[in-house]
Amino acid sequence: MMHSRAKQVSALFLPALLSGMLLLAACENDLKKIKEISAKLVSLPIDTTRGVEIIYSDSAIVKGKMLTPLFIHYAVAKPYYTMPNGVKVFFYDKTLKEIGNIVSDSAVLRPKENITEFYKNVVATDTQGNTYKSEELIWDQDKKTVYSNKTVQMTTVDGDVTYGISFTSDDKLTHPILQQATGVFNVTDSPAQ
Repeated sequence: MMHSRAKQVSALFLPALLSGMLLLAACENDLKKIKEISAKLVSLPIDTTRGVEIIYSDSAIVKGKMLTPLFIHYAVAKPYYTMPNGVKVFFYDKTLKEIGNIVSDSAVLRPKENITEFYKNVVATDTQGNTYKSEELIWDQDKKTVYSNKTVQMTTVDGDVTYGISFTSDDKLTHPILQQATGVFNVTDSPAQ
């Protein structure tokens, strides 16, 4: 009879033990889910603004203007702003004449680093009307440079096209350097004299 009672107890104990192990495992998974959700909440935007125009100035002189339909602020250790629906930046001289621009499908503004990163279908135009196309263009305002680590196509107003695997220039695009450059250049035949 004692042997039968031990079987009954063990028959009850084994399912209870398995249930307890499942509950502990379920709690562990719930903790993981809670941590994942809280990590996502930390990176959620704290401010979304539509129809934004930002004026860049230095010593009360307007240097540029940025327009974007959607401006999202993320408050993390290094705060940043995204512009997922496109952005246009216009650069001006002292008389407020446009001397260049950058247009892209999206951008990220990093105010602590004073850097703006342009992504997807980036087109930059300089004073002469030359265009630079890439999938990435980084504007470092402190160093007054623009650069890209992606393939760049530069087209001059004369129709010459130069390709490079990367690109560096001053922020006015007056001294562009394309790495491993190749190109197609227009050549006119002049009659022999």
